[in-house]
Amino acid sequence: MTPARPALLCFGEILWDFLPAGRFPGGAPFNVAYHLHRHETDVQVVSAVGRDLLGDELRQRLQDWGLPTADIARHPDLPTGHVRATVSAGGDASYDIVTGVAWDRITLTTDLLKRARHARGLIYGSLAQRSTHNQAVLAQLLAALPAGAWRIFDVNLRPPHDDLALVRHLATKATFLKLNVTEAARLVANQPESPGREEADARILASQTGCSIVCITAGARGAGLLRADRWHWEPGCPVTVADTVGAGDAFLAALVSSLMAGNQPDAACLARACRLGEWVASRPGATPDYPADRPA
Repeated sequence: MTPARPALLCFGEILWDFLPAGRFPGGAPFNVAYHLHRHETDVQVVSAVGRDLLGDELRQRLQDWGLPTADIARHPDLPTGHVRATVSAGGDASYDIVTGVAWDRITLTTDLLKRARHARGLIYGSLAQRSTHNQAVLAQLLAALPAGAWRIFDVNLRPPHDDLALVRHLATKATFLKLNVTEAARLVANQPESPGREEADARILASQTGCSIVCITAGARGAGLLRADRWHWEPGCPVTVADTVGAGDAFLAALVSSLMAGNQPDAACLARACRLGEWVASRPGATPDYPADRPA
């Protein structure tokens, strides 16, 4: 059964982040879906969990938040994914990502294909493409999308799951490419980040991939957006960082919801996304509750 209104599909990992501050739901596509939902955007999470307590709790969290779970498969023979994250004194996180878990085998159903044929777009990351099974499922979903649907690729290079050739291939399937400055530098020249090269790197990536929108984030320094051959840069605002887990995902959700609404200039959409990302970085975990005074 297709949804009454076309939804965005968020394809990829759903898992638990084990942080020093506690256990939090996570996975980049799931985080993006959570924040899109908070911005009243119709969204479906496409992933998989195990038939275990951790999987049951993840599904219950989604239901409590009002997010549908129809496209989250339950595997009897694969456990729910989890990540052990280490947070530095400055709030930056490093990750130990468990392999051989449920989200490595996302299920393609007839109902999911029907939803894809009516979807407004598909958001997908690079981490879940570490399995050839998921690569095949993603290819079928991308092929099923309407011609004008948004195809949003959120690059997420996590060694050893950082195959640049695969990432470049996935980028050619997208119309919207989002990545951080370190990832952009690696894709353009396989070199370290060079502050000040964000616009040049965005233009090179747009030319190489055919993406009409390229967004490059630079942490506390801010973020840039290339669209319709125009470059916008939004400087960062200082915040007291709790951890950076999920800040980029919240940023992407705010940017996508604003651009799709089409009622604000691109520069204003970028600024709104930066403020939400900064706010999430000031809170523990990737999916904090939204109080009344959160950034709009």
